[in-house]
Amino acid sequence: NFTNFTTAIPLTSQTNVLTELRKWKLSFIEHHKLEMRQEREKHAAHVRQLNNQMENLKELLHTYEISVGRKDEVIANLTQALEKQKERIELMRKFMLWRIQHVEAKQEEYANRIADRQFQTALMKKVWAAWRSLSEARWKEKVAKACQLRAEDVCVQLTNDYEAKLAELNASLEQAKAEILRLHNEREQYEDTMKKAFMRGVCALNLEAMTMFQGK
Repeated sequence: NFTNFTTAIPLTSQTNVLTELRKWKLSFIEHHKLEMRQEREKHAAHVRQLNNQMENLKELLHTYEISVGRKDEVIANLTQALEKQKERIELMRKFMLWRIQHVEAKQEEYANRIADRQFQTALMKKVWAAWRSLSEARWKEKVAKACQLRAEDVCVQLTNDYEAKLAELNASLEQAKAEILRLHNEREQYEDTMKKAFMRGVCALNLEAMTMFQGK
């Protein structure tokens, strides 16, 4: 059809048509080359952008790795500090238990001494009563009365000594009870202080972690 069309057209017209077709072809080729060049430039720009993004992601990853390493180091330090604090609390607890046992042992010792003194006093009274009954049978009334007066003086003195010693032991017992109460109060205050220190440590860890992440 194109051949018939060209044969039907005069020679000059055919030359013009072929010239126009060549121009159109060349224009089409140039336009295609331009589009190819533009696509290559777009592709190169996209590749450069991807490379830049990749480098930025590498730097960000490196920064995250450093942050994670610091965080692990902070956690390890805090864990070590908490372990040491727990050891201190355990030692303090053992020391408090030893003090309480020591005070209780003193109380028991005081009670045993009081019981021994009461037993000795009662025994002395029995012995004195027996000696008195024997003396009344063997000695005269005057000697018996003199012995009785002497024995009463001795009993009064022993009673006074016993009451004074009992008062002293009661005072020591009250002092020991006050010491136990003070130790209990100190233990409660120390436990409360350790709880507050632990909470401050946790808050410090949170603040340090928050500051570190916000800084990055």
